[in-house]
Amino acid sequence: MLTTQYVPGSPNWLDLGSPDTTASENFYTGLFGWTFASAGPEAGGYGFFQQDGRTVAALGPLTEDGAEPAWTIYFTSTDADRTTALVEGGGGKVRVAPFDIFTNGRMAGFTDPTGAEFAIWQPGDTRGLDAVTAPGTLCWTECYSTDAEAAKAFYRAVFGWQEQDVPFDAGTYTVVTPAGGGTGDGQGGIMQLGPEQTAAGTTSHWLPYFEVPDTDATVAKAEKLGATVRLPAMDMHGVGRFAQLVDPHGAVFAVITSAAPGE
Repeated sequence: MLTTQYVPGSPNWLDLGSPDTTASENFYTGLFGWTFASAGPEAGGYGFFQQDGRTVAALGPLTEDGAEPAWTIYFTSTDADRTTALVEGGGGKVRVAPFDIFTNGRMAGFTDPTGAEFAIWQPGDTRGLDAVTAPGTLCWTECYSTDAEAAKAFYRAVFGWQEQDVPFDAGTYTVVTPAGGGTGDGQGGIMQLGPEQTAAGTTSHWLPYFEVPDTDATVAKAEKLGATVRLPAMDMHGVGRFAQLVDPHGAVFAVITSAAPGE
């Protein structure tokens, strides 16, 4: 389960790169009931999605050449420069070299050896998101990879993640936890993309999950706001009811109504 303790390797930030930040602001505030607060004129259009005054995600314009609209998941680093060296040593690519954001922290952006993009955040004055796991916030992270075994080896080397393989009908799902974490500290999963998905053009990517009170109602609202459904709502025993969506600009994300303990 995600928490705001933010141990090394755990998800601690999330932002959306959009070609039209005003439209994206309207979509997500309408969908989740968030508000939006600008980070100020010096931030280049970057700002924060908030719920009850707590930052739960961020939004900014696309800044990299050729970048497509997408949610980027950040993982906690105690030393962004050392993590960058580990990424390069593991076969990953540096998209954005480490740099300081005022006194808030230090960030860098990468692409793993299978093509999935992610980032790191070394906390300064800003430790990370103010809330996770609660309704309307990030609650899970998932990597769909063209080579799940290569992805697991890479992230293990970079972050020291622990893994637990869970078999199911469509294959094997690998639950990842931070180094030293217990069985209740799962923060995400890694899954092999199937031949049909890759044939359809799906490439390696990270997918954020947001907790919602009612998956079906959220999907219906998202469609009214201009989203499309990538994976219809479905139930998974012990996990909950979830669906995958594509926002009006093409960024993918998922929503889930998590099962109560014992369900």
